Formats: sequence, structure tokens, C-alpha cells
Amino acid sequence: QVQLVESGGGVVQAGGSLRLSCAASGSIFGAIVMGWHRQAPGKQRELVAYITSGGSTNYADSVKGRFTISRDGAKNTVYLQMNSLVPEDTAVYYCNAHKPYGLTDGGDYWGQGTQVTVSS
Repeated sequence: QVQLVESGGGVVQAGGSLRLSCAASGSIFGAIVMGWHRQAPGKQRELVAYITSGGSTNYADSVKGRFTISRDGAKNTVYLQMNSLVPEDTAVYYCNAHKPYGLTDGGDYWGQGTQVTVSS
């Protein structure tokens, strides 16, 4: 099992920045992909960004050029630096870890979520 704990959410004015952190613990060996998703009220959860164990990254079109995902292997922590925030970024942000389904504990793991609110 993998445990994920997010932190860093809050309220910020449009144009501001926030950095989210996700600390992973437990059976993290083999967690190939770590990512951030978000869910706004009345909307489906959507992928924001992910990063592989090799450092490859991918972003949703809506955040490209504004958000940066990174990971610190020594600290088992993934970060999401969010710049130039807009009200449309308001959502609950969830950290995700994916382990290959071929592993006995393969699958997707989620944190409890952290609220990000961007005021106009």
C-alpha cells in the first residue's frame, strides 16, 4: 500500500503562485508514475500533470507553461509549482501514485486532496 499526504493548498489571488507537495510513504517501490489531478465543483476529476520515475513529464493543455511538476526521490515527495493562477484553477487537487497492475499491490493510490482557491 502507498500512503499519500498533500499539503500547500490555500487561497491566492489571480496571477499568484502556490506550490503543492505530496509526501509518499509505504510500499512506494515500483510506483512508476506520480501525478496531480483536480476536481472542480460540478466537474469530473481531470489530470493536471504527471511525472515518471525517469523524469518524463506531461501536462494538461490548460496548465502548460504555468505549472511545473517535479519529484524528489530522496524525500519521496512530488511537487506541483503553480504560477499565473487563474480562477479556473480553483479545485481540490489530488496526488496520485500508480503502480503497475502486474504487481501484487498494483493500481492507483490517492491522497485526501487539498483545496486551491483562486480569487479574481
